[in-house]
Amino acid sequence: MHKKFSTIAGVVAGACLVLSINAQAATRPGPADARFKAIYTEELKWRHTQQQESDEDDDNGVTSALPRIDAATQARRLAYWQGVLKKLDGIKPASLSGEENINYQVYKAQIAALVAEIAYREYEKPLNADTAFWSNLAYSARRPMTTEKDYRAYIRQLQDVPRYFDEEIVNMRAGLARGFTPPKVTLVGRDASISSVAEARTPQDSIYYEPFKAMPATMPTTVQEDLRAQGIKAIATAVQPSFVKLLGFMRDEYVPKAREDLAAENLPDGKAYYQSKIVEFTTTTMTADEIHQVGVAEMAKIRAEMQDVIKQTGFKGDLPAFLHFLRTDSQFYAKTPEELLMRSAWVAKKFDGKVAQYFGYLPRRRFAIIPVPADQAPFYTSGRGGPGVYLVNTYNLPSRALYSMPALTLHESAPGHAFQMPIAMEQKGRPSFRNAYISAYGEGWALYTERLGAEMGMYETPYETFGMLSYQAWRASRLVVDTGIHSKGWTRKQAQDYLRANTALSDHEIETEVDRYISWPGQALSYYLGQMSIIKARRKAEAALGEKFDIRNFHDTVLQLGSVPLPVLEARIDQFIKDGGKSPYPALE
Repeated sequence: MHKKFSTIAGVVAGACLVLSINAQAATRPGPADARFKAIYTEELKWRHTQQQESDEDDDNGVTSALPRIDAATQARRLAYWQGVLKKLDGIKPASLSGEENINYQVYKAQIAALVAEIAYREYEKPLNADTAFWSNLAYSARRPMTTEKDYRAYIRQLQDVPRYFDEEIVNMRAGLARGFTPPKVTLVGRDASISSVAEARTPQDSIYYEPFKAMPATMPTTVQEDLRAQGIKAIATAVQPSFVKLLGFMRDEYVPKAREDLAAENLPDGKAYYQSKIVEFTTTTMTADEIHQVGVAEMAKIRAEMQDVIKQTGFKGDLPAFLHFLRTDSQFYAKTPEELLMRSAWVAKKFDGKVAQYFGYLPRRRFAIIPVPADQAPFYTSGRGGPGVYLVNTYNLPSRALYSMPALTLHESAPGHAFQMPIAMEQKGRPSFRNAYISAYGEGWALYTERLGAEMGMYETPYETFGMLSYQAWRASRLVVDTGIHSKGWTRKQAQDYLRANTALSDHEIETEVDRYISWPGQALSYYLGQMSIIKARRKAEAALGEKFDIRNFHDTVLQLGSVPLPVLEARIDQFIKDGGKSPYPALE
């Protein structure tokens, strides 16, 4: 292992270790608060100039240019963030006031992850089986645009695509030269989302024309016509030629030469690299071996629960036979995409009737339920949620079980991602870096809500309860599969067989999920470990508070905190206990 990368792994782990120290914070703002604020205020302004994130505080901002991502720019960013880490090392968390102490712990872990990401040159691998830089770019076309300023910024962004794609291709060639690519097997067919743009008959047939199809009625017709004409020109002269070039590169050069090996630990400096991803995605310093053993133990517990539910259905047969029954009986599958979407909507509205019993504070923002875009659907997850949206994958209906829809909907919509994220964004007075998504918290919360669904009475049949348990097993098995693939030499088939034997996922879902884990090391570990942390904190609060424990106050406290590393969450619940289990929103008491 190179000394440089060993040091980087230590920096990330060290930042995480700081989080586990529940030191008493200062009760009042002092000089340390001012020094810390000066550091992150300056860095955030610089980060905006680098276009690492939108200048807007919400998710509606449309930037007029794409970030520079060439190697020289990346080197400058690495040096800058390393300097920020040194400044942060000069501040003792215990000298900060309560809120700034939390900010410090979130911020330092974030900067450490940014340093590690560039140090390992992850910008040379800007794609995986789930998403890629070109599919992320398409999200701009799906953002709501309400002003002429938005549209003109969007057109300038489209005009910047050739430069941006050229830099991505140069970076990918550098990764290819050192064997730093996703495994070849996970890239098969992923060029479909490129060809859908490159081979579009006209610019108007491209996803990038979507914002121009329904423009604000308040905008003058002459302005609309001008913007449409400029949009068509930008798509025809900048976007489509860039996708044609990228398609040729992927088909003729990148995919044929991509690495055959699966394990992250076999990448350059792989052991330290994989450990850095474990730290990033779990916010713990657990090792791959420790996580693997946790997964094996949790899977045994879930299988016992599954056996109990199978008895409730009256099915005569063992677990493999029951899983085959679930995967093949037509009663469990929607006949049309609309049926799947409507079932999702029904579950979401059913939750609305129960929400007041479990939550005190509700987000103002609602969410739409829409199908996953056709160009992404074949390789996309079964659903995905966030502020304002719950995406449901209606592709390959025989792989989308209706008995899983309650658990999926709770996870991706409310009270999961489309509920948690808006609440975090509604909190006032926090620096913008607190809106960053920390997977262990966000995915842990969403998985926790699937279990919560049983308490809420969301599962009306034993099959739906089994669907929830299958989803629990799916996430627990990720602890086994991810570490198995990236640290223990597991094959793709071995990982698929493990999911097939332990969950009710369809073969299609199993194939896409395993390819996702292969090409995105560590991300799959965040879900179950995050849920375990929340459940542990809840049980601790229930035991300590007794009759004073109010589930609404507990949930509000977790959500009001926003996305944070798991040790910070656990420390906040310790304070919740000391405060007598009070709501974080006094007006709701």
